[in-house]
Amino acid sequence: MNLTSADPHISEQPARRARRPAKQQPGVDVSAAAVSSSPLAAPTVTTGVATITHLTEKLAEYMGEADLKKVKEAYRFSDEMHLGQVRKSGEPYISHPIAVAEICTEWKLDAQAIMAALLHDVMEDQDVKKDELIERFGAQVAHLVDGLSKLEKIEFQSQIEAQAENFRKMLLAMASDVRVILIKLADRLHNMRTLEVMAPAKKARIARETMEVYVPIAHRLGLNNIYRELQDLSFSHLYPTRYNVLHKAVKAARGNRREVVTKILDAVNHTLAAAGIEAEVYGREKTLYGIYKKMRAKHLSFSQVLDVYGFRVVVDSFPNCYVALGTLHSLYKPMPGKFKDYIAIRKLNGYQSLHTTLIGPYGTPVEFQIRTQEMHRTAESGVAAHWLYKNGEANMSDLQQRTHAWLQSLLDIQQQTGDSAEFLEHVKVDLFPDSVYVFTPKSKIIALPRGATPIDFAYAIHTGIGDHTVSVNINGEPAQLRTELRNGDIVEIVTNQNSRPSPTWLSFVRTGKARSAIRHHLRTINLPESIGLGKQLLDQALKSISVSTELTAPIMERLLNESSAKSEEELYADIGIGKRMAALVARHIFGLLGGESASAPVEHTSPKELDPVTIYGTEGVSVQLAPCCLPIPGDHIIGQLRRDQGLQVHTGDCAVAKRSKQKEPERWIAVKWGTEINRRFDSRIRLIINNEKGILARVAAEIGESDGNITFVGMDEDREHVLHQLRFTIQVKDRVHLAALIRNVRKVAGVNRVTRERA
Repeated sequence: MNLTSADPHISEQPARRARRPAKQQPGVDVSAAAVSSSPLAAPTVTTGVATITHLTEKLAEYMGEADLKKVKEAYRFSDEMHLGQVRKSGEPYISHPIAVAEICTEWKLDAQAIMAALLHDVMEDQDVKKDELIERFGAQVAHLVDGLSKLEKIEFQSQIEAQAENFRKMLLAMASDVRVILIKLADRLHNMRTLEVMAPAKKARIARETMEVYVPIAHRLGLNNIYRELQDLSFSHLYPTRYNVLHKAVKAARGNRREVVTKILDAVNHTLAAAGIEAEVYGREKTLYGIYKKMRAKHLSFSQVLDVYGFRVVVDSFPNCYVALGTLHSLYKPMPGKFKDYIAIRKLNGYQSLHTTLIGPYGTPVEFQIRTQEMHRTAESGVAAHWLYKNGEANMSDLQQRTHAWLQSLLDIQQQTGDSAEFLEHVKVDLFPDSVYVFTPKSKIIALPRGATPIDFAYAIHTGIGDHTVSVNINGEPAQLRTELRNGDIVEIVTNQNSRPSPTWLSFVRTGKARSAIRHHLRTINLPESIGLGKQLLDQALKSISVSTELTAPIMERLLNESSAKSEEELYADIGIGKRMAALVARHIFGLLGGESASAPVEHTSPKELDPVTIYGTEGVSVQLAPCCLPIPGDHIIGQLRRDQGLQVHTGDCAVAKRSKQKEPERWIAVKWGTEINRRFDSRIRLIINNEKGILARVAAEIGESDGNITFVGMDEDREHVLHQLRFTIQVKDRVHLAALIRNVRKVAGVNRVTRERA
């Protein structure tokens, strides 16, 4: 996934040429091919000679002569640098920067941004230095172009790492100047519009990358026009057959819907006019990908999805939004539970509207979005409305603050994350289109991704609160820390200065900020444990390939230089937390000592399996007992090195472990229990019992008599109220102790069955 690469359409990449003199016709400079200026419709490409006249005409609508002159100068330089370079379609490459610049004019971006759009590939493709751009066009333009250019000169360990680092560079540049991502989105939009000439495999890869990264970013910034078009273009290249079938079906259905749409429009316009409300009412078309996603998510047929009609009502003032809502509710009956007020509580990207679903003529559901003109502009253009409508829009400052807060969170994540791939993971987690809105005890609204938990809420308030969280009250009632929050919940976090983040939190938190903060804490606070475990793992890996564990200073120095680790302790810590694989590091050392290539497959030179790692259960957070299967001494166990979480121990028959082992077999190592273990371990048992008086007391007493300690009790009732299912979490010494306890509990009167519970 090449996230910030140059245009994928390049067919020829010549060496940098001697520059030719700049052209002398400022208004009619020759470029490649005429391209459409609309960012919302596929362009009509005409081969042959074309000009940038259309671009300059659009710029002249809002830009002064001095700025226009600078833009033309940037165009000439870009045209000169890309001379002889062509796209896969056969068009001269300069047509692409012109098209990107024209898309940016739809947002009325300033001269610096338009210049950067025209120059966005010269550093990457033609080896133009940043200093040269600063000298010619100023520092701001050079910084924008640099933020749009990928990292060429750095050696990375893998293609994935290089891609993640490129993406991190782009997002951090965006955090300092949002114009970077606006230009990048325009660049990606034009590439997607002209993707037909690419090979099928490359089309699918680029489309998938667009859907996973750029579509969520466009949505997060409120750029709905680009968001919808990128979605449909990605859909058309990922699933061309499904796209074509839906396209034909929608086209055929439009004629059949015209009568119903006309009837609803007439009724709504008449009713609103009678109420004295000035409004624009028009039908709202669903995107093809929106139809497809709804069919898949709700298992609906095409006709069921298309039977829902959508309309947008744009009124002249804020109060009339609610007046129009009441008027529509008097016209058609509202469907219960289908009203959402995004005006009082706006979405994360600044979107505001009233949403309601009514029962229209012929019993068909009709969806209405009600908003003002200002809300409509923000809904369509998002953060770009800052340039489009600079005057007379009171709510833009709030949107800008929200966007700035999100961009600032990227910088916070960056500070706590040393790894590019991890940074990319955190950011992608944060790009959720759906949100829940919860309240602090002081009624402050906090917006979080859907599925967020109280831990995410705590870290959203402050990292210190998240680190010291011990429990939570939701709507005044105690709740588990992994509870999914719902809209309107009032969340109260209980903290303790002696409390620390748990590695198990990583299994259920949803926000990038929480995930990066937890990992940062585990890496720094538990460093000695991680170093010890990492050294143990590396020593065993070296022994397995008959290499001495005593490494000389020159070998260690070369290893650190080639692995990008800053110190021997950092290398061991990375192994201990699962960031590096001990077997691969050992293989690399073998190569440095004059053995086979470090890149050779590990299995070819490993004469025996690694010696098992001994587990005592008291190692701390660097070694964790998996909560899914709760292994105890006596169980056959296996270990998984989880990235930034250390070693997690599972039972050999754990279903969760088996699934994970199929995906990443290289992360699993042999482990065994130590001989002297002086602690107790949690285990779960499940009982099927008769619904009798005193049965719970008898069972609890027997568990106590068997030297077991109860830490949790749960009960499920069957429909006939005859049998109950009891679930206990108990602390035992080992497998023998658990077996004896289960035998004793089976003898209790009223107990029908006792089993050890697995995940």
